[in-house]
Amino acid sequence: MNTLKNTDPEIFAAISDELKRQQSHIELIASENYCSTAVMQAQGSVMTNKYAEGYPGRRWYAGCGKVDIAEKLAIERAMDIFGAEHANVQPHSGSQANMAVLFSSLTPGNKILSMDLSHGGHLTHGFKKNFSGQLYEKITYGVSEETGYIDYDELRAIAKKTNPDLVIAGASAYPRELDFAKFKEIADEVGALFLADIAHIAGLIVAGVHQDPVPYADFVTTSTHKTLRGPRGGLILCKAKYASKIDQFIFPGIQGGPLMHVIAAKAVAFKEAKTEEFRKTQIQTLKNTKKLANELKDKDYKIVSGGTDNHLFLIDLSNKNISGTEAQETLEKAGIILNRNMIPFDKRTANDPSGIRMGTPSVTTRGMKEPEMCQIANWIDSALNGRGDDNKLRTIKNEVAKLCSTYPIYNDNSALVS
Repeated sequence: MNTLKNTDPEIFAAISDELKRQQSHIELIASENYCSTAVMQAQGSVMTNKYAEGYPGRRWYAGCGKVDIAEKLAIERAMDIFGAEHANVQPHSGSQANMAVLFSSLTPGNKILSMDLSHGGHLTHGFKKNFSGQLYEKITYGVSEETGYIDYDELRAIAKKTNPDLVIAGASAYPRELDFAKFKEIADEVGALFLADIAHIAGLIVAGVHQDPVPYADFVTTSTHKTLRGPRGGLILCKAKYASKIDQFIFPGIQGGPLMHVIAAKAVAFKEAKTEEFRKTQIQTLKNTKKLANELKDKDYKIVSGGTDNHLFLIDLSNKNISGTEAQETLEKAGIILNRNMIPFDKRTANDPSGIRMGTPSVTTRGMKEPEMCQIANWIDSALNGRGDDNKLRTIKNEVAKLCSTYPIYNDNSALVS
C-alpha cells in the first residue's frame, strides 16, 4: 500500500491502525467477521471503475462484458449454495435488500408482522424511525418472558387477529433456531407473504447447521458479511415468479449503478462458502458459541433463553449491578469488543440497556476453539469484576493481544479454518 501511503498518509495511518486493532483485539460483535484476502482483492479491484446499470446482457452502458461475467458467476453461485430459484446480487446492503422486497410486495399502509426490536428484531422490519415503520403498519411478536423462545402459538394468534400482509422471520439478537416451516404455516393461514431475513445466520444455513428457509419463504434476504464471510453487501433470493418484480425494484427502483467490485467479491465469497473448510468453520462457530455461553453461565451470568442454538447469545447483566453500556466500555479497555444490547422485557433504555450481545464468528475464523473460549470467558469475568481498575484492564488487554498474536487474521490460509 505504498501508493496510498504516499498519496494520503492520514488515511493510510487510519487503515494501518485499524488492522493493528483488529489483530490485537478479540472481536465478539455477532455481526462482524473477517473476509478472506481473495475477497478483499476482488473488492479492491478495477471493477470499481465500471458503471453497469441494468443486469447482465441488459446494460445501459457499453463495455460491460467482463463485469457481466462476474455478476453471472455471483448469481449462479448464490443460487447454488442456497438452492434458490432466483438471486439478485446487486443490493448494497441487507437493509436495501429488505427495502426492495417490501416495495415490491406491499403498498403503503399494509401490515407487517415482525419481531419486536427490543426482543431481537431489526430496524428494517418496521421500526418507527425506519422507512419500514414510516410506510407500513407494524405489528409485533416477541419471545416468551418465561423461556426466551418465540411462542409460535402466540404468533399464530396474533396473525389471525391482525391479518398481516407480510410475515417476517429474522432477527439481529435472537439466540435460538428459527422454525421457518412454522412461520410459513402461519403466513399461509392468514394469506400473507413470507419474508425470511437471514442476515445473521446465512453462513450457518449454507453449511446445513440451521434450518433452511428457501423451500418455505417467498423472499429470503441477507447481508453477505457476518457468518457468510463476504464483503459488506446484500442479497435477495426469491421464487421465480417474483424475480422480475424484485429486479425492477432494485434497478431502477431504489438503486442506480451496482457496485461491481463488491459483486465480484460476493462471487468469491459464495465460492468459498461451498467448501468443506467453510462448513467446518460454521460447525466450530456453533461449538464456540455454546462453550462461551456455558462458561459464562457457570460464572453466574444470566444467559437469555438459557443458551444458544446459533452464533450469538445475550447476557442479562441485571444481577451484576452493571449496565450494558458500562460493560461494553469496560471490556473495550480490556481488548474485548462487543456491543450493548437490549434484552427482552428490558427495564432500561436502548441507549443504556441491561444486556450485552456477543458472538463467535470472528474468533472462529481466526482458528480459536473451545480452550480459547474458556480463556475469553475468564477475561470477561475478570474485567467486569475489576471495572474501574485501569491497571487490571491493561493487564488483561496485554494478555488478549498475546493470544491474538498466535491467531493472525491474515496469512496464507486467511480465509478458512482447517
